[in-house]
Amino acid sequence: MRTKFLFTLIALPVLAAAFLGLTGCTTMESANTMSLLTQAGFHVRKPDTPKRQEIYNSLTAYQMQKATVNGKKVFYVFKDEKNGVAYVGREAEYQRYRDLAVAQKVRQDYYMAMEMDRAAAYRWYGWGPRGIWY
Repeated sequence: MRTKFLFTLIALPVLAAAFLGLTGCTTMESANTMSLLTQAGFHVRKPDTPKRQEIYNSLTAYQMQKATVNGKKVFYVFKDEKNGVAYVGREAEYQRYRDLAVAQKVRQDYYMAMEMDRAAAYRWYGWGPRGIWY
């Protein structure tokens, strides 16, 4: 009985922290996407008419979707379900968004590589700052 209580006492906070951590990552990722969309020139639109509300409801949340109107005009739409808006842009804005996303990914990868190199340099594999007791 005591073991079960201790397990519950330890397991619940760990599971709660893991859940909140994963949820936080998703929120940060979608906020980052919306920031990039705004920088790229996408327009924030609220579904203010019944026709737009119908189209908005048919979209998949948090995914970029390509829409063609009358077989000519191409739009890219990103549905932000939490705020109840859609980010709408044309081909030029979409290309700018992709360029910004790639540039950001390159910067993040470069930063991570530099951090890993810095951490490895401190170790010196046995003769680092802590001496041979490493």
